[in-house]
Parts: sequence; C-alpha cells; structure tokens
Amino acid sequence: MGYWYLAVAILSEVVATSALNASQGFTRFWPSAVTVAGYCLAFYFLSLTLRTVPMGIAYAVWAGTGIVLIALVGALFFKQIPDAPAVLGMLLIVIGVILVSAVSRTGGH
Repeated sequence: MGYWYLAVAILSEVVATSALNASQGFTRFWPSAVTVAGYCLAFYFLSLTLRTVPMGIAYAVWAGTGIVLIALVGALFFKQIPDAPAVLGMLLIVIGVILVSAVSRTGGH
C-alpha cells in the first residue's frame, strides 16, 4: 500500500508544482489554491508512505520521479524543452528510481 500512497504523493506534487508555475508568483487565485492543496496532499500521502517504506527510499523515488514528470509537464504544457544533457540526466534518474524501487531489498516491498 505504501507505494500507492507514494504514487498519489508524487502526482499531487506534480500538479502542485505545475500550478505554482501557472500562479505567476501567487498572483492568480486558482492556480495558487491548487498549489497549496496539492502540496498539502503530497505531504500527507508521503507521511502515509513512510509507515511502510523507508524514508530514504520513499524520498528518492518521490524526488526522482517528480523531477522527470515535472520536466515532461514543462515540455508539454509550458514549452520548456530540455536539452540533450538534461534528457540524459533524467534517463539516469529513471534508471536509479527503477533500481531503488524494484530491485533494492531496502525498498519496503
């Protein structure tokens, strides 16, 4: 169940960060409200994750996956296209997340 909570935490954080970009420095109400609600949900579900998944593993998966998803959202919705070194770095992050969550014995499976 911990990884389901982690998935909700990650998606909430991605929505919140995307809305933060759209809030234009908290000058637009609805994107600002989505940002606050999204981060609250993200931290709540991250706290539930920590009941069964070790903190370091949960945070590594959360941060790594969030980086890649935010980069995809930035490219698709905000025309912020990463260059080749950034794509390579994110590919390495994806490999790391897979190793930590699927292969490592410390992942709390």
